[in-house]
Amino acid sequence: MPPARAPEPGQTAVEAPAVSVRHLSIGYGPKVLLEDANFDVWRGEILVILGESGCGKSSLMKNMIGLYAPIHGDVLIDGESIVNAGPADKARLQRGLGIMYQSGALFGSQSVLQNVRFPLDAFTDLGLAQKNLIARMLLHLVEMGEAESLMPGELSGGMMKRAGIARAMALGADILMLDEPSAGLDPITAANLDRTILRLRKHLGFTFVVVTHELQSIFNIADRAVMMDTETRRIIATGKPAELRDRGTEAKVRQFFNRRPDAGVD
Repeated sequence: MPPARAPEPGQTAVEAPAVSVRHLSIGYGPKVLLEDANFDVWRGEILVILGESGCGKSSLMKNMIGLYAPIHGDVLIDGESIVNAGPADKARLQRGLGIMYQSGALFGSQSVLQNVRFPLDAFTDLGLAQKNLIARMLLHLVEMGEAESLMPGELSGGMMKRAGIARAMALGADILMLDEPSAGLDPITAANLDRTILRLRKHLGFTFVVVTHELQSIFNIADRAVMMDTETRRIIATGKPAELRDRGTEAKVRQFFNRRPDAGVD
C-alpha cells in the first residue's frame, strides 16, 4: 500500500493518497520520456505537473489515467492499481477520473449541453430530463449556464475549456485531470479559469492534477508542483511553487520558476 500522509495537528485519521505514482517509467517504443517517477496526489490537492515543452507531461497524465501502458511501474487510484486492473475494474477506476484535454475536445456537431451530457448518455440509464438537469447544473458550476444552446464553433477558447471541465465532472468524478487548461488563453481569461478551478476545489472538494507550464497559473492554483526534466528523464523537483522558485536546489528548477533564459551571447 502507498505511504500515508502524516495527520495535521489536531487530526487523528491517517490519510491515504488519492493517486500514487510508483516507480513509473513511460515512453513510446525505444524512446523513454520519464524513468522511476514517484509521487502522490492528496485528496483536495491541486498538483501541477510542469516542465519544458516536449518533456512528456501530457504522456505522464495519459499513463496516470490508464490510457497508455507504462514501460514499468504502477499508478494507484485510492490504493487500486489502474495499470494492472482488468477491463471492468479499469473502467470503474477511470469513471472516477474526469479528463479535460488541451483543446476541450468538444464534438463540433453537438451543442454545449449535448457535449456535457454525452458521458451520461453513454454510461447511464437516466432519463433525458435528469441528464439535462445534471448537465445544466454542471454548466452553472463553471459559469456557462447561458451557453447551453451554443455550438462549439461559437465558443471562445476559455468557454471551450469550461465546457470541457463541466463534461469531465458529468459522471461524478472527484479527481479531475486537466491538460494545459490555460494554453492559448489571454491573461484575463486564464485568471478567470484559475478562479473556477479554485472554487470547484473549495466548494466541492475536487482533487486536481493539472498539466501546465504557464507560470502565473502555477502560482495561482498549485498547492504543489512536480517538475519533469527532459535531459535526465527524471522528476527533479517536488514542492510548493514559491519554495521551488526561491530555494530550489536544482539550477534548472530556479531557472524555470524565475523565467530566466539560457546563457548566451547578447
